[in-house]
Formats: sequence, C-alpha cells, structure tokens
Amino acid sequence: MYRERPSTLGGGAVLWTRTAAPVAGPALVLPDGCMDLIWREGDGAAGFLVAGPDTRAQTGAERPGTAWTGLRFAPGTGPAVLGVPARELRDQRVPLDALWPGARVRRLTERVTEAADRGEALEELAALDGLAARSRTPEAPGRELHPAVARALAAGRSVADVAREAGLSERQLHRRSLDAFGYGPKTLARILRFQRALERARAGRPPAEVAAVTGYADQAHLARDVRALAGVPLGTLLRGPG
Repeated sequence: MYRERPSTLGGGAVLWTRTAAPVAGPALVLPDGCMDLIWREGDGAAGFLVAGPDTRAQTGAERPGTAWTGLRFAPGTGPAVLGVPARELRDQRVPLDALWPGARVRRLTERVTEAADRGEALEELAALDGLAARSRTPEAPGRELHPAVARALAAGRSVADVAREAGLSERQLHRRSLDAFGYGPKTLARILRFQRALERARAGRPPAEVAAVTGYADQAHLARDVRALAGVPLGTLLRGPG
C-alpha cells in the first residue's frame, strides 16, 4: 500500500510510505525528475537509501512485509539537502553512508529506529542535516533558478524560452541542469510531460485528449514515450499501482 502527503519541509517535498504486498512481486518506480531519501526496514534489517533521478522506470522484487518511508525532493532541490550533485546519482540507488560519513549515518539510524513516527523523524533529520549539507557545499551560481526552471518545463515551456528567461545560453542551462536535476533540461521536460500525461490518464481522460493537452504530437507519440520511459504500455500503468 502506498500513501503520500506534502512534507513539512515545504519546497514541494513529499513524505511517502509504502508497504510491500503480502505476496512477493515486482515493483515499478517511474521516472519523475526527483531524488528521494528513503528509510527501509524488513527482514530484520533497516537502513537509509538515496534514490537518484531516473531516466527510465526502475524495477525490483519486493519482499512481503518490507516497509519504506521516504522523502521525495522536488526536481532541483535534492542536491542541496543531500550535498551531492544529482548527476552523480542518476539511475542509482545507493546507501546513505556512501555519501555521508558512516558515524553520522549510524547516529541518524539510531534516531529513526527509536522514533515513534518514522516519517516525522525523517523530516526532522532532513531539515537539520540538510542545513549541514548545504553549509559544506559551495553555492552553485544560479542555484535559486532551479525550481523556476523545473516549474517552467513542467508547464510545457520550451528549453530555449526557459534558458532565455533565465539569462543563460542553452549550453549553460544544460550544464547547470546536470548538477541540479541529474540530466539536461530536454530530458527533464520529457519526464515531466510524461508525468503530466499519466496524471490526466489516471483521472480518466481518454488517451487522445491526454496527448493533445500535454504537448504530444498525437496519441501514437504518447504511446511511444510512455513505453520508452515506463517500459510498459499506458494501459498497463493504469491497471497497476503507480
């Protein structure tokens, strides 16, 4: 079962929880331009993972009873909390102690394990330790532009228009986007368009209408893009869990 709510951290962050089904099966995680800090527990073990921004759907087997609690950071905001450029984590799942000192991660692990509410503990740790990460990470020029760039691309603006309004060349925007989002603005725009289309399709809108209002050339274009990013047809996504 999957649930989510807006995080108290603000900035578009989302707190989510997921518990594996009683019967083992594959899990499909769709690309969304985000990075996640995840607490996983099950099979007598627990620990932190960091999920980087994906360029394609990720699949893996879920063991029954495994539980996840995660903070999903809006596109462009995760690197400031985690203290690592997004491009270094693209399409990866890595233990937190691969990014932060082991002693620090062990202290955080103890605090989350002892907390009555895993989600609230995760938000508190991200707020406190994210500030510490930012204090150790040199300020990237124009970092304040990243949320605005993501919003403009999510709204369907062209990369050329976004770069011009940011006072950057397309090459400069691409270079900064690699650190902020994990990939260039064209890839981010494609992923965000896919997410907009999926949201409308899940709301019951017909595929032809979805394609027309989300910027695809036609329904066939939508179908090709969904299969390329998700690995399965749109109909399969609509029948199964997100």
